[in-house]
Amino acid sequence: MKDDSKTRIGLAMGRIPQSIYVMTSHFEDRMRGVLVTCVQQMAHEPPMIMVALPKGRPIIPLIHDSHSFALCQIARNDKLTLRRFSPHIDAGDNAFEALETTRGITGSPILKKALAYLDCELVRHIDVDADHDIYVGLVRDGNLLQHADETIVQLRDNGLEP
Repeated sequence: MKDDSKTRIGLAMGRIPQSIYVMTSHFEDRMRGVLVTCVQQMAHEPPMIMVALPKGRPIIPLIHDSHSFALCQIARNDKLTLRRFSPHIDAGDNAFEALETTRGITGSPILKKALAYLDCELVRHIDVDADHDIYVGLVRDGNLLQHADETIVQLRDNGLEP
């Protein structure tokens, strides 16, 4: 793709609203979490969401084994959580150290400091010929945990970068 086309497409894709989430999963004695921003409501009845997750993340085997995941929406200014779950760092189970969590009905960790959460049963994994795969979740539970004054939806400057 030409650089000018990539820039134009990136600017247009960057207009798609998004928020910042920690996607979590748990299986047996392992927990993982990773930041994701490509999340979209997919259906109202039953409530379903889809998440674009970069290929190769350590959380993927846990999602497949547990058939579940949770999305914890975090504040844009929550630097500690952003750092702990950065895709450039795999802190493993240690990423959850000193963070208060509870378990959702699927067993996935829920960050108590999250603005909101969705606890999901994995109903579909779509292997896409791209750098991300799609995970479709049937929402089993969710709630607002904080009432933020900030606008949690944001637009990216360049839709082609995480």
